[in-house]
Amino acid sequence: MAVAGAEIDMAGAGTLDRSVASNAATALIAALGISKRFGSTQANDKVDLIIQPGEIHALLGENGAGKSTLVKILYGALQADSGALVWEGTPVAIANPAAARALGIGMVFQHFSLFEALTVAENIALAMPGKLDLAGLSKTIAEVSQVYGLPLVPTARVADLSVGERQRIEIVRALLQEPKLLIMDEPTSVLTPQEADQLFLTLERLKSEGKSILYISHRLDEVKRLCDAATIMRHGKVVGHVDPRAETAASLARLMVGADIHVVKGRAARDAGAVRFALRQLTLPKNGPFSVALDHIDLEVRAGEVVCIAGVAGNGQTELFDAISGERVAASAGAVLIDAQPVGRHGPNDRRRRGAAFVAEERLGHGAVPVRVLSDNVLLTRHASDAGLTGGGWLSFLRKGAANAVVDRVTQAYDVRKGKRDPEARSLSGGNLQKFVVGREIDRAPGVLVVNQPTWGVDAGAAALIRQALVDLAATGSAVLVISQDLDEIFEIADRIAVIHHGALSPAYPAATMTLEKVGLLMGGAHPEKLDTEGQG
Repeated sequence: MAVAGAEIDMAGAGTLDRSVASNAATALIAALGISKRFGSTQANDKVDLIIQPGEIHALLGENGAGKSTLVKILYGALQADSGALVWEGTPVAIANPAAARALGIGMVFQHFSLFEALTVAENIALAMPGKLDLAGLSKTIAEVSQVYGLPLVPTARVADLSVGERQRIEIVRALLQEPKLLIMDEPTSVLTPQEADQLFLTLERLKSEGKSILYISHRLDEVKRLCDAATIMRHGKVVGHVDPRAETAASLARLMVGADIHVVKGRAARDAGAVRFALRQLTLPKNGPFSVALDHIDLEVRAGEVVCIAGVAGNGQTELFDAISGERVAASAGAVLIDAQPVGRHGPNDRRRRGAAFVAEERLGHGAVPVRVLSDNVLLTRHASDAGLTGGGWLSFLRKGAANAVVDRVTQAYDVRKGKRDPEARSLSGGNLQKFVVGREIDRAPGVLVVNQPTWGVDAGAAALIRQALVDLAATGSAVLVISQDLDEIFEIADRIAVIHHGALSPAYPAATMTLEKVGLLMGGAHPEKLDTEGQG
């Protein structure tokens, strides 16, 4: 538990400069000289983070910069090797998350921890101390959720709720513990623009009540709009304390990465070519109690274009990807076509042989086998389609050599950072593994590429590299289909945009005719005809 006046090792905290010391004296929480090492990796190196009462404070940095380690130390999930935590002027030791909550620190995680079969009230009750009074708790949930603009029905089953509503549960659950500091990790990554705007109003209200918020996000325009201060980390160190409102998104990104971020270059306008990939009335039933049925989906992707599918998570994206990749077969062969050939009843390997490539959302476990080296992962995904990788017996060494050559090409082309030539997939950071998985498929020069969440959880530099690779592939005459929750990404690379909602897909509109508001309306369930009447059809 948190212990006021605990003896805390200040070794390595360093000598605080005058401004840091002054700010620490008035802070709600001050993390001073925090260091944490995992083996040979210095995750945090004498990090200072100071959050004032009633402040929305951004924590920024690339993947692997040390943000997650620092936040886990603040929340009691990890213990620092050295440094100090000071809460309202008093040194404290935070032994575990329960101690953090008792102190007044709440956290809303990027990945929700909810039981889908339980109700809203039952999920919240699991995190509340003391004797269970479900009726009383339900009344409190309804009142608090209305006050903060996060309406919830306590008796609703989580499985029936949208992702935005599920996030409300996480926030309300944290608020019921009456935190003075609320830590939020990528809170808008699964929200429509309209839901994000409502969240910002809620955070502003919390700020006006004197509560502090530590806001972790890759979306720099949000940080500029919302945050009073920002601490920027790179390679485990703090490289800047800035007022984000006085910065540009480009200058913030430059501080995070240490160099200018690559700007994705579009292609010269030209007519798209022949249809290379199509869905014709694709319909699939649910394959589990919490899955989404696909409802008569039609889509065409032509040579030379990038088509993006937007949508709030949980609206059928996973089911659609599985149907496209062949992990679930359709009722009819003609429901899925690659270069006019019906493949709806064919599996993934046959679709790869016909020139298609697929990048799944889950990179570790679905896109790559964690305990196998990168060359083995190349063989597992490309053995059916690449003649140069096949062979057996005494030719097996040639096959391994060809796979290693693929690893080398992808490593160089996509700046995949790794400790040795052919490491296990699990040894790579999330961003580097994503670059490898995407690069492995693009290296085939596929005629059709389908990517689910291409830059999920990767930093700005890696995201720009991946997006440029998708645009460049389309420029060679491939058809590229991207499923993404990142609207900034979609507007950056898309020629046409469709939206999936409850398993139904809207028409694919020219990106130049769409706006964030219109996409958000479709994501929230507005009928496409509403856009058609406004000149979108």
